[in-house]
Amino acid sequence: MQTASMSRRFPASRRRASLRTVSFRWASPLAGSRESLIHQNEMAEAEGLERIQDDADLDNRIAQGALVPVPVNDALHINEDLPDNRRYCRPWTADFLRSLAEAHATEFPRSALEVTSAVRTVEYQRRLRRINGNAAAADGDIASPHLTGGTIDLAKKGMSRREIAWMRTWLMPLQQAGKIDVEEEFRQACFHISVYKTFDADMPDAPASTVADGLLDSPGR
Repeated sequence: MQTASMSRRFPASRRRASLRTVSFRWASPLAGSRESLIHQNEMAEAEGLERIQDDADLDNRIAQGALVPVPVNDALHINEDLPDNRRYCRPWTADFLRSLAEAHATEFPRSALEVTSAVRTVEYQRRLRRINGNAAAADGDIASPHLTGGTIDLAKKGMSRREIAWMRTWLMPLQQAGKIDVEEEFRQACFHISVYKTFDADMPDAPASTVADGLLDSPGR
């Protein structure tokens, strides 16, 4: 899902996220699509990630270390309503969260990010579908990517227009590089982010600090 604003080239060299200041005037929403959801499932299959079937399967993968705790700290919180056994994600997703939270805290030291959803099971997703018609499928090529543990949702609620624009600008080059896929959801008001094994915490060339000069937050749909 590329836009004209995403067509910029970024250096191939891998290094720690830059703390340079970048000025920008707007950042388009990172809207999702059926094609994006299909791609997220294709990436999960290519990376050999199985869908987690039920709580027993989930507990087993946690015990094996295939899933690690969401790295909660002062800059990254987790929704209190999320059950304890669903506060886990893949190791590379945890690395991504640490990098993003660190960069966000540099720009917004008084505001923390909030994870509202992480790993889910097929069993849970089927129950969710029965009560929420907007929930993603539990099977097939458009199944919820949360079922592999590689995907997290970050709340937009409480974010300023400047923070939302900063998020879009930080995430865009990573999506451009194929390290993540982002679907900005407006009904649930979150950034849905699938992180891939190729993500390297030392590589992001996304701007870790931004100056919002006359920012325009494009309307959601």
